Formats: sequence, C-alpha cells, structure tokens
Amino acid sequence: MPEIQERFSRQRKYMLFLLSFFVLGWGFTSYQSIFLGLILGTVLSFFNLWLIVRKMIQFREAVEKEQKVRSLGTMSRMASAALAVIIALEYPAYFHLISVVLGLMTSYLVIMIDFFLQSFHLRKKREER
Repeated sequence: MPEIQERFSRQRKYMLFLLSFFVLGWGFTSYQSIFLGLILGTVLSFFNLWLIVRKMIQFREAVEKEQKVRSLGTMSRMASAALAVIIALEYPAYFHLISVVLGLMTSYLVIMIDFFLQSFHLRKKREER
C-alpha cells in the first residue's frame, strides 16, 4: 500500500501549501472572514482526507486477513463537515459560510489535480520510451 501513502504524502503537501496561502490571505487582506472560513473548511477537509486514507489502509488489511470489512468512515466525515457548518453558523462574524463549504471541498480538488498531474507524468514517460 505504499502507493496510497505516496499519494497522501503529495496531497498533504498541496493541502499545506493551500493552508499557508489562506493564512497569508487572512493576515494580509481585509477579507479575514472569507479566509478564516477557507482555513476552517480546509483543515477539516484535510482531516477527512487523512481519515479516508487511514480507513483505506485498514480496509486493505482486513481484506488480506479475510476479516469482516468495516465501513470507510462516511459518518465521521459527514459529522466533521456538519461541525464546520455549525461553527460557521454560530460565529458568522468570523467565518464566511460559503468559504467554509468551499474549504470542505479542497481535498477533493487536490485529489483531482494530483490525479491529472500523475497521469500526465505517466503519459509523458510512456511517450519517452
């Protein structure tokens, strides 16, 4: 399963880069509630990404040992998204709700971008041969 861990390592770098960009935006612009919402959503999205990777590894190990397979943690991920929205609704002066929702989607965008970059690199390597 090193492939999943390699992908997660790349995606973690992208997520941390985005988070640092959002922190700079929060610190140096007048759109602090928007960037704070992006930070909150992205942090919980990053947690969800880590959670799904961990669950996938546990899923693989359970299949190899021929044990019963548990869920992939959908309810945990939904609960963290609901938590982010509840926080944004409770403190609208600090968190912009639409930014929180966009932040929750960043891990999916990062996964798609990583997929396209890796398939581009693989295609380029095949053409070189």
